[in-house]
Amino acid sequence: MIGDLPQKLKVGTQYYKIRSDYRDVLKILTAFGDPELTDEEKIYVCLFILYEDFTLIPQELYEDAFKEAISFIDNGMKSENKKQMRVMDWEQDEPILFPAINKVAGFETRRAKYIHWWTFLGYYMEISEGVFSHIIGMRLKKAKGKKLEKAEREYWNANLAMCRLTVKLSEEEQQTKNRLNEMLG
Repeated sequence: MIGDLPQKLKVGTQYYKIRSDYRDVLKILTAFGDPELTDEEKIYVCLFILYEDFTLIPQELYEDAFKEAISFIDNGMKSENKKQMRVMDWEQDEPILFPAINKVAGFETRRAKYIHWWTFLGYYMEISEGVFSHIIGMRLKKAKGKKLEKAEREYWNANLAMCRLTVKLSEEEQQTKNRLNEMLG
């Protein structure tokens, strides 16, 4: 039905109740970005968090359940399997993301007991001028190999921690990086 916000997803022939609050989906997205988790662990975390009745889903339907979960997370849109440029991070950008979302929503979204993921995503998609959109614009330019204008470069350099996306490394990768840095002095 037009305008309905899904509370269940169809897996096989059954419908399974989901946790549709934005906080649950953000936990899933955080797991997807965790370099310590294997792909199988990320899928399990997604299914475990999203489906309230996860233990009732037959194991042979896990692949379908995951596809439905991804479709839900993607706002019900079929995503093209193109590699997307990474220009934002839900965790790293939290301090600048929520003020932008709150501006669109007209209230402090983190205080709300419940906001459906699609509603939250709608707020996100309507973010316009502000710090968050300015930083995303600069990151997008850099990701496309375009040069920043003088004022943008100055802003970027003055706010590196906020502007530069950090790459999450596994503990093993970080140890290797640390050893290389020590060898190089």
